[in-house]
Amino acid sequence: MTRRKDAGGAYDALAEWFEYLNDDCGYEEWSQYLLSLLSAHGAGKSVLDLGCGSGYFTRALTKAGYEALGADISPAMLSAAAERSRKEGLQIPFLQADAASFSLPHKVDCVVSLNDCFNYIPKEKFLPALRRVHAALRKDGLFFFDVSSSRKLNALPPVSIDDRDDVTYIAFNRVQGERVTMEVSLFVREEGERYVRRDETHTQYIYDAEEILFSLSLAGFEPLMYGGHLGTDPADADRLEFLARKA
Repeated sequence: MTRRKDAGGAYDALAEWFEYLNDDCGYEEWSQYLLSLLSAHGAGKSVLDLGCGSGYFTRALTKAGYEALGADISPAMLSAAAERSRKEGLQIPFLQADAASFSLPHKVDCVVSLNDCFNYIPKEKFLPALRRVHAALRKDGLFFFDVSSSRKLNALPPVSIDDRDDVTYIAFNRVQGERVTMEVSLFVREEGERYVRRDETHTQYIYDAEEILFSLSLAGFEPLMYGGHLGTDPADADRLEFLARKA
């Protein structure tokens, strides 16, 4: 038997399950790569994790000795991030913020934004978002972020399914030009064979490397590095990474 709840905003339903459903993404290797990269480029101690989601990288940064602050637009994600941090004995500040319009009460040494945050920013808000990051950084501050590549998003199957004993994820994907819409249904098992259904819609935007590098320059950044995920060849990558310094 199933019971349907009204559709919610992006990540209202997924927040609780996000890290669990992404357990094959290599979080440990990914976080170690991030920490090595920041160390190699002399990042300072204060770091904003923009679009922190449920806070995996915020927690990794904090454990490594950084003064990390997590920010996300989703209240459900922030609630999950705070709960996970408490369970690990970490005291991390989290704030609700839109990447395209946020401001901080003080500047930070570094901003990181991982796992598709900037894919969620509409085209007309992309450059303003970069300028917000620029304003949040101290002089010579670093900005490291990634996007899902056009190669990956254009190749999305019409339907994506992740079926597990306690939860089933189904997404109906539609690519229209530079816009990708994912209609997501989550079926969460309660007791016996009873499931709760939650629906939400995700909209992402396709960005190519040249567009991003040009926008970084316009926003006042000096691009330092561009590559595929974990430093791989960008031509074959499903994820593109960018490192830039505040000029």
